[in-house]
Amino acid sequence: MPVIVYLAAGAIALSLPLLWWSVAGARTDKQVDRSVLMAGAPDLRAAVLRQSAGDRARPLGGAAARFAKRLTPVGWYEALDHRMMLAGRPAAWTMERVLVAKLLLGALGFLLGLAAFSDRRTLGWLLLWAGFTAIGYFAPDLLLFSRGQERREAIGKALPDTLDQMTIAVEAGLGFEAAMTRAGRAGQGPLADELVRTLQEMQVGVPRANALRNLADRTEQADLRHFVLAVVQAESYGIPVADVLRTQAGEQRVKRRQRAEERAMKIPVKVIFPLILCILPTLFIVILGPAMIQMSRTLFGEGGAFS
Repeated sequence: MPVIVYLAAGAIALSLPLLWWSVAGARTDKQVDRSVLMAGAPDLRAAVLRQSAGDRARPLGGAAARFAKRLTPVGWYEALDHRMMLAGRPAAWTMERVLVAKLLLGALGFLLGLAAFSDRRTLGWLLLWAGFTAIGYFAPDLLLFSRGQERREAIGKALPDTLDQMTIAVEAGLGFEAAMTRAGRAGQGPLADELVRTLQEMQVGVPRANALRNLADRTEQADLRHFVLAVVQAESYGIPVADVLRTQAGEQRVKRRQRAEERAMKIPVKVIFPLILCILPTLFIVILGPAMIQMSRTLFGEGGAFS
């Protein structure tokens, strides 16, 4: 077996602990358990050994994260931060964990491609080597992009109902911010979380128009951005907020129904290819198979072409 295979296997084995740390759930930042120290542990080594594996691996993970940040171009780092913002900044997917995961997965893809290319030195395997490396390095970006897409869809689905709640609250006599507070506390999901964060920005002194624009920028959801622009314009021109909410809620319900009808109309087109490639050949074999066998026996005798 080539030496490169042993080197690749060793590098993979060494990188697995860091990869586990990068994808593990978020933990607290306490380096030493305070309860252990207060209980009077005999020495620092015993206190450290009482920690979990994730806590003991945190210094190594932090060093790897700083190294990965130095290797990442500024533009790629900003794009990754933007994707994390659109994904809602999951607690388990901190920036340092994502950077370490990108570095380790890219290294794993590079070593696997190198092990395969060492025995087959052709252009095809060279491209496969590069493909393994690229897929491993950009896999966290694809996961964050998919998480952001799901989050935008969830916000779009919850927006009409949330606007209905805010409309009812405003018509009952509450102000716009109080209606947002009620909708954010009563709702669940990413839209409710974003409303709560927008209210927190307003409470620390950010103007309402700027806080709403920040809400649209954090989500990049087209319908929510349209609602934000309508509210900002209504506030600048003195239009009653209740009328704007009522109109926007009706428009969002119509758009949601139209999107559902559009998806339903796309289903027959999507079914055509599985039908042609998978279902129809099987039906032809089942229906026409016995007829072809019978014709073969009639034309060629008992030892026909299909016997």
